Amino acid sequence: MPALPRYLSLQASGELKWRRERALSLLASCRLCPRQCGANRLENEQGFCRTGRWAVTAGSAPHFGEERPLVGAGGSGTIFFSHCNLGCVFCQNYEISHLGQGVETTPGQLAAMMLSLQKQGCHNINLVTPSHVVAQILEALPLAIEAGLRLPLVFNTSGYDSVETLTLLDGVIDIYLPDFKFWDRASAKRLAGAPDYPERARAAILEMHRQVGDLVVNEEGLAERGLLLRHLVMPGGLAETGGILRFIAEEISINTYVNVMDQYRPCGEAQAFPPLDRSLRAEEYQEALCLAHTAGLRRLDERDFERVLRALGII
Repeated sequence: MPALPRYLSLQASGELKWRRERALSLLASCRLCPRQCGANRLENEQGFCRTGRWAVTAGSAPHFGEERPLVGAGGSGTIFFSHCNLGCVFCQNYEISHLGQGVETTPGQLAAMMLSLQKQGCHNINLVTPSHVVAQILEALPLAIEAGLRLPLVFNTSGYDSVETLTLLDGVIDIYLPDFKFWDRASAKRLAGAPDYPERARAAILEMHRQVGDLVVNEEGLAERGLLLRHLVMPGGLAETGGILRFIAEEISINTYVNVMDQYRPCGEAQAFPPLDRSLRAEEYQEALCLAHTAGLRRLDERDFERVLRALGII
């Protein structure tokens, strides 16, 4: 029997209502994310993320391409939020994150998406690019709970998150899924206009781990709670990869579930930012896997673990 999500107790105690009101208050002079734009989003002003009072969504569906503990037999119930508070030049969802493809979505409509994904047999609700719409998610969640939502929530983020906002999600989010992208401030500034990304991501991921700990899977192999971390290996970026993987092992946990991803390809504006104008080379990815092994990480994604063994000549 799957464990019940923790947000149910917050709803029963009335705490979830307070979290919602606090998050909405942050929209009045927006400081939901590290950008600290100050836009009055309650009056539909837009800052960096170009999202006003309502969330914008680009669709929802069962997703079978996520990590195995999220997918199972029924898929991960993804909801794609449009726009983004980070804005990487190489984003592989450029049309959604930069161009804003999608429609404004009320709390009731967002709750209905969650319930539809549950009805379709998904194992979780996977909130993709949620950092700039935390308040809108907290508005929709009580409506979904009242209508029967019982699935764990996945916070699928770039890692550019505010600790202040994350504290409002303590006990709400069961599974954190951040991508740690940049270790170097110069790279973060050049490629995302966010020189503070490295320290913001470190603080955010530490807070996520404080809330949920290492990934816990049930007897069916499905994630119930914990931190699942991604790192997209980028061309010419192995020095940053090494720093990130050592941080995870030394400051988070050697038992962190890590997916070292090899699917980088030039997208968006990447052609103007060499060496990101080319795909990742096989030898770069193998070196990244060896760095994960050297760092002492014990819990790589199963596909990554097999590749580590091959790279080291063990299999």
